[in-house]
Amino acid sequence: MTLSPEEVRRYSRHLLIPEFGAEGQLRLKAAKVLVIGCGGLGSPILLYLAAAGVGTIGVIDGDRVDESNLQRQVLYGTSSVGKPKVEETAKRLQSLNPHIQIEGHFEQLTSQNALNILVNYDLVIDGSDNFPTRYLVNDACVLLNKPLVYGAIYRFEGQIAIFNYQNGPNYRDLFPTPPPIELAPNCAEAGVLGVLPGIIGSLQANEAIKLLAGIGEPLIGKLFVMDSLTLTTRIIRIPRMPERPKIVELIDYDVFCAMKLPESNNEISSEELSELLKSGGDFQLIDVREPHEYTLDNLGGELMPLSHLEDFVDKISREKMVIVHCQGGMRSQKAIQQLREKYNFSNLKNLTGGIVAYRKIV
Repeated sequence: MTLSPEEVRRYSRHLLIPEFGAEGQLRLKAAKVLVIGCGGLGSPILLYLAAAGVGTIGVIDGDRVDESNLQRQVLYGTSSVGKPKVEETAKRLQSLNPHIQIEGHFEQLTSQNALNILVNYDLVIDGSDNFPTRYLVNDACVLLNKPLVYGAIYRFEGQIAIFNYQNGPNYRDLFPTPPPIELAPNCAEAGVLGVLPGIIGSLQANEAIKLLAGIGEPLIGKLFVMDSLTLTTRIIRIPRMPERPKIVELIDYDVFCAMKLPESNNEISSEELSELLKSGGDFQLIDVREPHEYTLDNLGGELMPLSHLEDFVDKISREKMVIVHCQGGMRSQKAIQQLREKYNFSNLKNLTGGIVAYRKIV
């Protein structure tokens, strides 16, 4: 494998670095990298990998561009709204660098397809925003022996690590068990400073390029944490758990992370709720978000914040179907669990994906 004259000109600033040079650039050209998600973190990751000349970049995402994405997902413009993220990403990256190959997977990563997709890549970068996907990606990488560049963001804080590389720790050494769902909101639930994913995603791309080119000191066994409000950073050691359970198969990670109950009738889709609202169906709609969120946007349901849910128990019907929702479907699931376990409610359904999912169809 060689670099064409066009590639030599394009990557000349890499080639001038003694520690990188032509050898490092050829390593990038030969590499196949899969990026999970092309959202806030995925945007800078993908842009910098493409610009750097990573030869084959895979991207998996089953979502479409929403107007609320534009505050931080710099891959897209206003004209992208409503279009599949994977398709818009492929066009942008191919325009940025025609010398690379883009492999788009317009689907959600699941326990059923993960191994078949990840097996084709040398390195995986996680740009997801929820715990079920993080555990899924980690476990698939462990089973396939693939290195994983991890990143996560929350409001003003971000973190990065490298897992499953050179006998180092994996994600389950950092989080042996999932945190309670009320402590694990995604961006749709908690919000995020728009510039933060640009910083953390760029650092993930940096770690990936170091691994691929064989330079520098990667974050193996270390968690890099950054607070964007104070612009302070720290590095925390991640030891391997001596008695870590062995990963032997992929599981239902939504159930594992308590994002849904095992019962199949626990959920109601946005389409089903829309039909009920149109037909004037006899049901109670409860919104368990906070008052400031309700003021910004609501579906007309009764406001009963999760933080004070016990104060509203007497106002919740036991005779008809009760649909509970929040921003993204996590707090409402927690509310349903509390009401079932403490007060024996049996008529509750969770709106899958919350108001975020509903607004995509209405």
